Amino acid sequence: MDHSNRKDEGNRAAKIGIAGNVILTILNAVIGLAAGSTALVAEAADNFADIISSLIGLIAFRIGLKPADKDHPYGHGRIEPIVGLFIALILLYVAYQIFFEAYTKFIMLNTLAPPGWIAAVMALVALVINLYMSGYLLKTGKKINSHVLTATGNQKRMDVLACAAVAGGVVGSQLGYPILDPILAVIIGFLIVKTALEMGIENFNSIMGKVPPNLEDRISKVVLYIKEVKSVDNIKINPVGPYYYAEMDIYLDKKMPVEDAYQITNQVEKMVLESIQFINGISIHVHPEDNLGV
Repeated sequence: MDHSNRKDEGNRAAKIGIAGNVILTILNAVIGLAAGSTALVAEAADNFADIISSLIGLIAFRIGLKPADKDHPYGHGRIEPIVGLFIALILLYVAYQIFFEAYTKFIMLNTLAPPGWIAAVMALVALVINLYMSGYLLKTGKKINSHVLTATGNQKRMDVLACAAVAGGVVGSQLGYPILDPILAVIIGFLIVKTALEMGIENFNSIMGKVPPNLEDRISKVVLYIKEVKSVDNIKINPVGPYYYAEMDIYLDKKMPVEDAYQITNQVEKMVLESIQFINGISIHVHPEDNLGV
């Protein structure tokens, strides 16, 4: 993907995420207070925290776009999985809050006044908004290989579940089953913990340099498509945020003139960069075919 297109799509998605969270924070707070719904007010506080994490994500995305320099020869992309890990920790804290609120409701089950039906309507409206935002952020995050947008999309997906719990709790309270609210909250809390751990592991693996499956094989197939390349070996891939930097050894006919070997090397580099998305740099070491396996 073109660098400028990635920048435009990422900035647009981050801004939509922030705007959506601002709207949800205001609506949840106003209607939650009017309807006497503690859950909606808590959801407003969660949306406000989402605004903060989205702003941090936008800043991180823009920092990650900065070109390589003397101190950062591979660029600044590693900030994205670092912030993705931070958002996973935020989700764990949200899960803790949900468990604590559920415990409180279990203790005070018979003393809580049921919130008005308008709270359920607002929760369903917020559910639809969060569902759209999560789908858009996850789709864009996958398209531009952004750890930050993917993490934010997963965060909004958990908000969908939280809104479903709020709506279910209101309905249960109105129908005379207030225990339904904390039960749903506990179930959703565990789902959030599961998502947070998966996100944390994914971003931690990226920071530690884990390579996507089959990427080496894909590079090898592209290189060997050039008939002058007798073999390719010792492929190493360095993930840097959304991008990958590859290093490899190729083996050419030992009688090939240096100028021809240089042209073949350029051809290999061009084909890999054009054929495999998000490969952003290649270092190629040329060896004579007699040294194959040495």
